[in-house]
Amino acid sequence: MNRIRPILAASIIAMTMVQAPGQAKAQWIVFDPNNYVQNVLTAARELQQINNQITSLQNEAHMLINQAKNLASLPYSSLQQLEQSIQRTQQLLSQAQRIAYDVQQIDRAFSTTYAPASVSISNGLLVANAQTRWQNSVAGLQDAMRVQASVVGNLDTNRTQMSALVTASQGASGALQASQAGNQLLALQAQQLADLTATVASQGRAQTLESAQRAAAQDQGREQLRRFLTQGQGYRATTVQMFH
Repeated sequence: MNRIRPILAASIIAMTMVQAPGQAKAQWIVFDPNNYVQNVLTAARELQQINNQITSLQNEAHMLINQAKNLASLPYSSLQQLEQSIQRTQQLLSQAQRIAYDVQQIDRAFSTTYAPASVSISNGLLVANAQTRWQNSVAGLQDAMRVQASVVGNLDTNRTQMSALVTASQGASGALQASQAGNQLLALQAQQLADLTATVASQGRAQTLESAQRAAAQDQGREQLRRFLTQGQGYRATTVQMFH
């Protein structure tokens, strides 16, 4: 605007002579600087308004782009792989041999096979119960090792999924993608905790069956010793009677 003012000032005293066609007489046209200045100022204000509108539209476009990024879904998903890992672990737990993870089945076993030896139980049944308890202990150890093998097999899958999720989280273009990546990382941690829980449960089951087997064996040993001593006393009494 400061550059325009000298030009306008010079134009105040400028006059242009124009000769109309077919006329010999020259006519003088007077330049109106005030009108010209007003026109220039009006055009400048209109141009400034247009620039403001363009800037506003650009800001709105940026806001819409950012909103679209925030609403964009994460292109990577590990949920299917995590669900498959959990299903494999659950399947192994459900395939527990002999005494499974069932309260009623456990109660029946400890009221029969692991019950304290009594006088009414025959020697044959004592031997059969001892064999059953030993088989239960072996099965428990095998089940625990199978679960542990499955958990170890999941480690490589978990490592791959974690690397992919961290990469996706770092490259997230919006809030929704970052949130989804974070949720999937939490799902991965939940799957790892499920594997850990299954490992602890299977190992604890094996240890419990082994401890129960030893306790029942000790009780059965005392009962068999009592019967042996009782039979020995009866044999000695019969022998004494024979010699008298």
